[in-house]
Amino acid sequence: MKIQESAENYLETVLILSERNGSVRSIDIVNELGVTKPSVSVAMKNLRENGYLFMDPSGYITLTDKGAQIANTMYERHTLLSDWLIRLGVTPKTAVEDACRIEHVISAESFQAIKQHTEQKK
Repeated sequence: MKIQESAENYLETVLILSERNGSVRSIDIVNELGVTKPSVSVAMKNLRENGYLFMDPSGYITLTDKGAQIANTMYERHTLLSDWLIRLGVTPKTAVEDACRIEHVISAESFQAIKQHTEQKK
């Protein structure tokens, strides 16, 4: 099932924040992404109802296996594409911004080809 780009971004952000801070609450996502509290609330509700994350009674958010799979895929794409673009001479700021857009639309086949190519160049 294909989910929306914004949902992929939220899942990736939960992953990054949980690795950085150990725990994640909605306010952490608001601060990280610079979005409104209501936007995060709606997104978390939808992701929770679709089985991508769990929120405990205290408001702490954890990814389900299904959510973690998507988050890890997006994070891998983002980091590899950012690094690749930087090695090609793109400024880090532009590389990160472009990678964020590319990671959502690139096919698995094309991503794997880029990944294999970059691993051969190391």
